[in-house]
Amino acid sequence: MNIPIWTGVSTFATGQTPFGFYDNQQDFKTDANKVADFCARRLGYPLADVELQSGSFFTAFEEAITTYGNELYAYKVRENYLSLQGSNSLVEANNKLIKPNMAGIVRISEQYGEEAGVGGNVTWYSGSIPLINGQQDYDLDTWAKENLNLEDGDRIEIKRIFYEIAPAISRYFDPYAGTGTGMMNLLDSFGWGNYSPAINFMLMPINYDLQTIQAIEFNDQIRKSQYTFELINNKLRIFPIPNYGSMSSQQHRLNFQYIKKSDRQNPYIDGTNKVTNVAEVPFENPNYNNINSIGRQWIFEYTLAIAKEMLGYIRGKYGQIPIPDAAITLNQSDLLSAATAEKNALIERLRGYFDETSRDKLLERRANENDFLQKELNKVPYTIYIA
Repeated sequence: MNIPIWTGVSTFATGQTPFGFYDNQQDFKTDANKVADFCARRLGYPLADVELQSGSFFTAFEEAITTYGNELYAYKVRENYLSLQGSNSLVEANNKLIKPNMAGIVRISEQYGEEAGVGGNVTWYSGSIPLINGQQDYDLDTWAKENLNLEDGDRIEIKRIFYEIAPAISRYFDPYAGTGTGMMNLLDSFGWGNYSPAINFMLMPINYDLQTIQAIEFNDQIRKSQYTFELINNKLRIFPIPNYGSMSSQQHRLNFQYIKKSDRQNPYIDGTNKVTNVAEVPFENPNYNNINSIGRQWIFEYTLAIAKEMLGYIRGKYGQIPIPDAAITLNQSDLLSAATAEKNALIERLRGYFDETSRDKLLERRANENDFLQKELNKVPYTIYIA
């Protein structure tokens, strides 16, 4: 069968590439025929036949643009992934200026705030147990089994126990010390209606109040069994032992805060319509119309390397072509080795170019530039003014 090969003329039309990513872009339509002619001439045409068709060159051209876009956007993802992770995966990112943000760093550090009780994404729950007159030990795991619907193997972790003596300020301001309606009205006008004696509160220096409160707390600490607790493996022991005397019939409760360990151990956050990995960053194939001359020259060279590779595989099918009294050995190995070397070199050149324009390299270059400018300015002679 006589299969037609390159004739030196091509006419691009929509549908002649495998994927059709760029078929409707005007610059692609214009350059497709030029790139086919460029590659054919670099492969030896018209002095030698080129066993490719125009569709082969168009396919190589499409692949080269897609490879360029893949390298470009892979670099953009590497440069900005901390800012892109968790963003809306439905918003096309090609024509967006990516603004760095702290979201990824904050998300990484949230667990520290979670342990300190000042942030994080693990819910703190509240609970309480009745304090029984004369009972010092309480099992909070038993409380959890009776009151919570925990999954098998799950436990609670106590984060805070609210077992403290009444604040000293409530004992310093005696609510029965005030006398006379005039004084009470005066207290109310200052918003101190619940505190007395008002004269001390208004006229004594603040350091006197602080020392008095400290004396009350110090007295409680030395002369009394201080309110405290011991928590080991969710077994709670409280000090002092509850003793309500005549008030024993009244129920007292101890409040606490806790988390479920399953909440902390769950590493997943709902990622619906969110970027959860590099494959979901919403970059699409580049618009060839917007690629500048630097990018297009790289694409032309990569197209040629792909064409060499295709031609090498085609010529390798035959190996030798018999002619009268001899045989012609085709250059398959030369084409394939050259194509592989050129493709690798072009990829390395493109990645090096992107790395040189990365954020850290640009900032480093700007800092060096500022240092050199400062050194140059320091050599400018100073003008001496004589009044």
